[in-house]
Amino acid sequence: MAFSIGSTRRGGSWSQSILPSTNPKSKVPRKQRRRTVLKDFIFSNFFTIGIVFSLSLFILIIFKFGVPKPITSHFRTRSNRYRKPVNRKSVFLSDGKGGNYTLLAASVDITTKGLYDKIEFLDVDGGAWKQGWSVSYRGNEWDSEKLKVFVVPHSHNDPGWKLTVEEYYDRQSRHILDTIVETLQKDPRRKFIWEEMSYLERWWRDAPDEMKESFISLVKNGQLEIVGGGWVMNDEANSHYFAIIEQMAEGNMWLNDTIGFVPKNSWAIDPFGYSPTMAYLLRRMGFDNMLIQRTHYELKKELAWNNNLEYIWRQSWDAEETTDIFVHMMPFYSYDIPHTCGPDPAICCQFDFARMQGFAYDSCPWGEQPVEITQENVQERALKLLDQYKKKSTLYRTNTLLVPLGDDFRYINVEEADAQFINYQMLFDYINSNPSLNAEAKFGTLEDYFQTLRQEAERINYTAPGEIGSGLVEGFPSLSGDFFTYADRQQDYWSGYYVSRPFFKAVDRVLEQTLRATEMMVALVLGFCRRSQCEKLSMGFSYKLTAARRNLALFQHHDGVTGTAKDHVVMDYGTRMHTSLQDLQIFMSKAIEPLLGIRFEKLDQSPSQFDPVLVRSKYDAQPTHKVNSIREGTYQTAVFFNPLEQVREEVVMVVVESPDITVVGSDWSCVQSQISPELQHHNSSIFTGRHRLYWEVSVPAMGLETYYLVNGFVGCDKARPANLKVFSKSSPAKCPTPYTCIEIEADVAEIDNQHHRLTFDVRYGLLQKISLKNSSPNIVNEEIGMYSTFSSGAYLFKPNGDAQPIIEQGGQLLISEGPLMQEVYSYPKTGWAEAPISHSTRLYNGESTVQGYVVEKEYHVELLGDNFDDRELIVRYKTDIDSKKIFYSDLNGFQMSRRETYDKIPLQGNYYPMPSLAFIQGSNGQRFSVHSRQSLGVASLKEGWLEIMLDRRLVSDDGRGLGQGVMDNRVMNVVFHLTVEANISTIPNLASSSLPYNPSLFSHRAGSHLNYPLHAFISKKAHELSVKPPPRSFSPLAAPLPCDLHIVNFKVPKPSKFLQQPPEGSRFALILHRRHWDYSYCRKGRSQCTNLADNPVNLFTTFNITVTKAKATSLNLLHEDPEVMGFTDQFGDIAQEGHVAMSPMEIQAYKLEFRPLR
Repeated sequence: MAFSIGSTRRGGSWSQSILPSTNPKSKVPRKQRRRTVLKDFIFSNFFTIGIVFSLSLFILIIFKFGVPKPITSHFRTRSNRYRKPVNRKSVFLSDGKGGNYTLLAASVDITTKGLYDKIEFLDVDGGAWKQGWSVSYRGNEWDSEKLKVFVVPHSHNDPGWKLTVEEYYDRQSRHILDTIVETLQKDPRRKFIWEEMSYLERWWRDAPDEMKESFISLVKNGQLEIVGGGWVMNDEANSHYFAIIEQMAEGNMWLNDTIGFVPKNSWAIDPFGYSPTMAYLLRRMGFDNMLIQRTHYELKKELAWNNNLEYIWRQSWDAEETTDIFVHMMPFYSYDIPHTCGPDPAICCQFDFARMQGFAYDSCPWGEQPVEITQENVQERALKLLDQYKKKSTLYRTNTLLVPLGDDFRYINVEEADAQFINYQMLFDYINSNPSLNAEAKFGTLEDYFQTLRQEAERINYTAPGEIGSGLVEGFPSLSGDFFTYADRQQDYWSGYYVSRPFFKAVDRVLEQTLRATEMMVALVLGFCRRSQCEKLSMGFSYKLTAARRNLALFQHHDGVTGTAKDHVVMDYGTRMHTSLQDLQIFMSKAIEPLLGIRFEKLDQSPSQFDPVLVRSKYDAQPTHKVNSIREGTYQTAVFFNPLEQVREEVVMVVVESPDITVVGSDWSCVQSQISPELQHHNSSIFTGRHRLYWEVSVPAMGLETYYLVNGFVGCDKARPANLKVFSKSSPAKCPTPYTCIEIEADVAEIDNQHHRLTFDVRYGLLQKISLKNSSPNIVNEEIGMYSTFSSGAYLFKPNGDAQPIIEQGGQLLISEGPLMQEVYSYPKTGWAEAPISHSTRLYNGESTVQGYVVEKEYHVELLGDNFDDRELIVRYKTDIDSKKIFYSDLNGFQMSRRETYDKIPLQGNYYPMPSLAFIQGSNGQRFSVHSRQSLGVASLKEGWLEIMLDRRLVSDDGRGLGQGVMDNRVMNVVFHLTVEANISTIPNLASSSLPYNPSLFSHRAGSHLNYPLHAFISKKAHELSVKPPPRSFSPLAAPLPCDLHIVNFKVPKPSKFLQQPPEGSRFALILHRRHWDYSYCRKGRSQCTNLADNPVNLFTTFNITVTKAKATSLNLLHEDPEVMGFTDQFGDIAQEGHVAMSPMEIQAYKLEFRPLR
């Protein structure tokens, strides 16, 4: 498309129609004559007129704005701005039973779906600004409002990428922080911003006291601003919202405790795409502004063309504008200096003075190099630079301009820093001393920039006609949606990192749910035990708990969970996570003893009496089940911790040596159980000789329950052996004892429970149909395939054509059927002697359990060896749902996003992140969902298809700086829960809308059960049957919470200082999320749900212990002023009364205090 240069510039005929005139305060001509009578009247009644006018104005203000409230801000001063009336947009849906409910949806000016629909993705060459156009200006745009340029020095420090975090710190980051402190003190005009607390905390441990004092002084005087202030600059595609909250809170709280600073501006220049979840969380943490960079180059161009690169990001469900946050999007290819001063990188590179001769950085690839600024060349150089500034300014609405000045690991020594600061200051001095240039340039921080921009926006109205905008900052459009999938040039879409290193993506989520469970146990031990031994146990663990928080936080880095670091860095991340997992499991094993009343003495000194059922031998090994050998006449104790907020009933499994086991409850009542043979991934020997013992447990909400595994118990039946059916073209494995085996002769096999019947193609070992009982079957043809590639890498997915099926006829199939669990295991035949995948499909029996309604798929993946070089493994579910190539995938486990497969972009651009859920839906309301317990990539390339990538093995680097492929694949298991749902009421057709569908209530519960599993522990020693302990269980909640209310975390933020803090200080923190669910699918979700969060929950009566104080706080636990978080004052008042009244989708945090039991 050809672009008319003048058509979008400020002051052109078109732009004048949507932007303010260059003279916003035009004068009205005075009358030439004044009437004498009027003049005399005014002078004689001047005082009276003044009083009347003042009173009228006062009444008008009160009428329009209401009685003003006192400004209260506990943490920092903010300007309280009047918010214009909210435009609410409501969608009315029926519940199918004569009642309606209202879904509030945001009214916005721009949606990312609308951008995708509009953009043609032609990648037109724009000249110097290759992905834009030839930018120009007339010259009079700054006559009435001069250009105000803030040059923001920064250094992007990756906490792990090509080097480990410790290697980077030792070689670069500590020197950079030293340099910042030394060089900023030379001149108060110098400014700097810093983002990563992981490096700052590490430096703080080493820095001398005088250096620390200087650092604090620089922060206080505004020369140095901490932006973001998270432990890392987190990824936004793969990270779960729990981990994002954790990493932000860990960094922000350390910063506040150590330096006394709380950030309010976010800086995210390097994540590979952006999620609205991050915008929401930041707003609820008290942030005012965001800066982002890596979005699709065609979206940047479209937004720049319409002066919409700065906008208000609003959540899609937010009709009341409480989630609004101001966003600055950088316009060009990269955040380095060549791509930040203006549209011409060849010119901007000439102003990267660290590239001058004598420094270590590469010279400018465009030819002309930077030269030192002198009195002789300052005029020519300054005007050249100012020309770029002015061109860049035309892409934005205001005359306040942000120009970052930095790159990866810059400002490593004083010489480099001085080269930038001294040369730029000379340029600024020239610009500022020439009023005719209508410009002022200086070093600044993000706060300097955003504060000046907001002041300008208050003075000058930049609102376009008909623009909805926001009451938060007027003059800018409102936007909703996400920025995936990112492309930086041509057809290079960054969808590969959704799947790279999937083994460690899985470990990330295991660490997350284990940390969450441990945080709960620490809080429960300190809240419910309150004995000195319990306090010693929890407080003594605080160092390792902090390390676990920080190791999880570190992996959220945008080269950590993304799988885009070098092999030895991945090993470092993995080792850190593995160490923390072991530490957390050891603590939990001990904590169950005082909570169950087993033991209180010497908890912090002696070993635990229990072991976790799941154990890992090393950082890159799959977890294995502890094998339990229970000799006759003895029993072992199994204890289960339920980290969810509702009572949990489900079938559990442990591995035993002997099949002669009986399961009894805590009161020694009989419990039905089943044994099945333990299986392994092998082309001939699939039996290990051990047994899987299954039984159903019932565990209180956030509580503990005990069961006993007995060998030789009289009065209860032993575990019932499953019946086995076998299909094998080769010689079948010998039938293990004590099972009976029969051969499968038909081409089709089925298993079923109370709710489903599953149909399989025996020849291929693949699922064909999922039938809900009493309804017609749903076609769900399972297909396993591979993409071939020559140019994919850790970041990019660039396939050569479509994926090809790899399963052939003639593998092995084993069906195991018992009273509690039915399983179909398939070791398929492929073109390789050793198949890269085997898989199990399971159904569990349970009349009203969540588990009974899901189909469990477990894929064992071994993409090892050069046979699979440059291959990417997928599973594809081909259903008969008329989905129109529209599907829905989650963002960070928090919200759904509507996805549409576009023919105008390549296959790889139609892949999206899937941290935990994806589903397709037909016009009749039929819905097929896939829940995952780890982050992967998903697409729907044809109608009715849902495709998920499982693993990728890539030889080559993809040219994005890593310098290697992805060849360090690990053996891993990927677990999905599949659900088929039929709606029970009619809903409007929203296919053309950008609004996403929401999961059903049942879907939310299924996802919680998968992602927050029961934690199982088993006694190290067997006990004689002659000694039977009393019933042991622990139930901390007075009643289960409503089914749509989720406890994100329950923790003691500072356990090491627990006794130092006064009880009135609210030492516990509770974070709640009210889930929004689709009311047209309520039957299964509400089978056990009599209580929903429509009515307020009272925090004072939630626990089986007295809550003495409850107050609302921000998600980083640092703010108590509701307005800072986007809420009204009423929010804080209600919270202080103990009432939790939450709108759907909201996450709210509270500080609590308990009354000691003793």
